[in-house]
Amino acid sequence: MSITISSITPDFVAEIGDVDLSKPLDPAVFAEIKQAFYKYSVLIFPGQDLTLEQHLAFSELFGPAERERTLDPKATPSRFNGAFADISNLAADGKIWGETSRQRMYKAGNRLWHTDSSFKYLPSLCSCLYGRTVVPVGGHTEFADQRAAYDALPADMKKKLEGLTAEHCIAYSRRRNGFAEFTEEEQRRLPPVPQMLVRTLPESKRKSLFVASHAGRIFGMSDAEGLALIDQLVTHTIQRQFVYTHRWRPNELVLWDNRCTMHRGTAYDDLRHVRDMRRVTISDVANSCEQEGVPLPAEFVARQQRVA
Repeated sequence: MSITISSITPDFVAEIGDVDLSKPLDPAVFAEIKQAFYKYSVLIFPGQDLTLEQHLAFSELFGPAERERTLDPKATPSRFNGAFADISNLAADGKIWGETSRQRMYKAGNRLWHTDSSFKYLPSLCSCLYGRTVVPVGGHTEFADQRAAYDALPADMKKKLEGLTAEHCIAYSRRRNGFAEFTEEEQRRLPPVPQMLVRTLPESKRKSLFVASHAGRIFGMSDAEGLALIDQLVTHTIQRQFVYTHRWRPNELVLWDNRCTMHRGTAYDDLRHVRDMRRVTISDVANSCEQEGVPLPAEFVARQQRVA
């Protein structure tokens, strides 16, 4: 039996029915899901009752899962380890976090527009977020289509962006939200990395912007000029015509393409209501510069040589 696809727009966001992700998928069914993923970029799977193992098994059909956490687990313990990121408001003991907890202060950055793991040299292909318990008010996730945003740019801007490389770092986005207390170990593991400002999706050949709050400068530009261009592109991309707001239901999995979407979480009463969610993030095949055949910035290469 084929899956059911109910699209939100002709080529962005679709709900997927007639599939049980707790069971091994027939190759033909997974092929349909992959084609829908490449077309719509955001897929919603309602009514899924998944264990950790089942969630991971489905996610890893798309590739290898990231297993290195951003925050040092010694400094900030979590309910999960390995491939799972805790996208909840719960501390390691399962209770709602405190108002001044390090985890809460760090995760406030998730309310900025971003794409998962663009701050890693090997960025992400996709994320699979599973919501077990959702909040009654707020706590939505908004998605922005960076493919459509690129298509809508004027020709002179597209020309300007050709070959440009931005520098991404988790510290850039967290500083925007007032969090700067990274440990020495966290800073060592997560140095700034280069990513293309525009990339081509190999499956569809569509071009897409690749911007996020993690991007803080552009190689070859002054810091002020580069940041202004990044902010201009983000502002363009989050116009209402490019954005879908997802209102979560319990036991729902949402899969999205980090190569061509941005997302952010919206506010909710996180000191009162439990929001229990977990995410698996799947690694891309290579750095975006390598995929586009663009040489790594000389500044970045020199920095790597000094570290080595």
